[in-house]
Amino acid sequence: MGKIFLIGRIIYGGFFVFNGINHFLRLEMMSGYTASKGVPLPTAFVIITGIMILMGGASIITGIYPRIGVILLVLFLLPVSIIMHNFWAIEDLMTKSIDMVNFLKNFSLAGAALMMLAIPTPWIMSFKIGWFKSS
Repeated sequence: MGKIFLIGRIIYGGFFVFNGINHFLRLEMMSGYTASKGVPLPTAFVIITGIMILMGGASIITGIYPRIGVILLVLFLLPVSIIMHNFWAIEDLMTKSIDMVNFLKNFSLAGAALMMLAIPTPWIMSFKIGWFKSS
């Protein structure tokens, strides 16, 4: 079971690490999209959320402070879903459909993250590096 859990953590956490890296590689594009949604200081928010999901994803993969990682992911997913994927306020059917899918995906990812809080820590097959210890 430990190997299956680790594979799941790598896949789940890897999704966030990949997207966190994309926040920085595509900073200008993502900042423009964020600005189009009326978010103030869009570049700052893209950087902050990029750090949040990068750290959250890495935490899930490594098992280092997984509760903090889960909280970072949930604090990213819920507001971003409501602000950036507000499908209920969109008239264009294609855009509405895309935002609805992303909204539902994010809420599902948040639900999966919240379920991880029920897993006793330290997680099996977690790193313990120096002064880091699983929370």
